[in-house]
Amino acid sequence: MTTPQNPALVLVDRAYRGSVETQFADVLYIIRELNRQTGGLHLALRGHAVTYAVAAPEYEPSVRLGSRTLDTLPDPRRSVRTMLDEGATVWVEEADLQRIGPKAASRLLPGTRTAEPGELALRWFSYSQVWFM
Repeated sequence: MTTPQNPALVLVDRAYRGSVETQFADVLYIIRELNRQTGGLHLALRGHAVTYAVAAPEYEPSVRLGSRTLDTLPDPRRSVRTMLDEGATVWVEEADLQRIGPKAASRLLPGTRTAEPGELALRWFSYSQVWFM
């Protein structure tokens, strides 16, 4: 997929909101569809959402409620990997990445880019639209 000359920028900074309630259409599912329909976009992960782009080998998207285990929850890392494979540009803010641990940068999913705080805001004029989700 080729990225349009002036793609949209989508910012996500709130992670893991309502995983049980949104198990069939979480925010990354919607963003993946926007990426497909628009011919490409840029995704910026900030705050705790940067963890979506950090490999976690022991992560299993499930939760235990009483005696029942829900294992149909969204897997944000798989969604980000798919977006990268589909040609989306994925950014994480460096400061937020550092907040989750000193080795987090070494575990970034391949193809993920880092940005200094405020760097993407300085580029907003180059995007066709800027969306906060």
